[in-house]
Amino acid sequence: MKPAYWDQARRALARDDAVLAGIIRRHPRVHLESRGDAFQTLARSIVGQQISVKAAQSVWDRFGAQARPMTPASVLALRADALRSCGLSARKAEYLQDLAQRFAAGLVHVARWDAMPDEDVIADLVQVRGIGRWTAEMFLMFNLLRPDVLPVADLGLQRAVSLAYRRGRPVTAGTLQRIARGWAPWRSVATWYLWRSLDPVPVAY
Repeated sequence: MKPAYWDQARRALARDDAVLAGIIRRHPRVHLESRGDAFQTLARSIVGQQISVKAAQSVWDRFGAQARPMTPASVLALRADALRSCGLSARKAEYLQDLAQRFAAGLVHVARWDAMPDEDVIADLVQVRGIGRWTAEMFLMFNLLRPDVLPVADLGLQRAVSLAYRRGRPVTAGTLQRIARGWAPWRSVATWYLWRSLDPVPVAY
């Protein structure tokens, strides 16, 4: 389901930013979507850490075939060698099993996140082993559908901004933040469309 704010955000971004206006026109019928499952969103974000979208999808597909359905109990039932056979590093396999254990034991308080400010959710999530700021930001965008998240460390966003705004020149965190000032309070939406400028097929966590 399309976020309630999506059309308003799209119109505002297209009005205020000519680069985004062109990207938005090229992708008129797609939008950010939530899978609605906190465990799956976090697990998929861990799988996708520091690898390309294509590689992450391949690993996720193999992992999903092993852990079916994708639940904490299914992941906990897998042996370490089964996780490694999916293409997961030993570290990511440990992170996924730790995440599953925390969910199974009721140590992750999903119900309270929806009412918390973005930075408080991030602070809560990064206490979980294997979850850093980028993973928490993906959760804010793809699970909670927060409208104003700017994942400065995201390599895809950096590349998209470099190509769209800087003629291929490298983008520092400061430059990205400066360019993104005009996107507030819809920086999640701007980020999502910039990802589409690199890959028209939407990714959902």
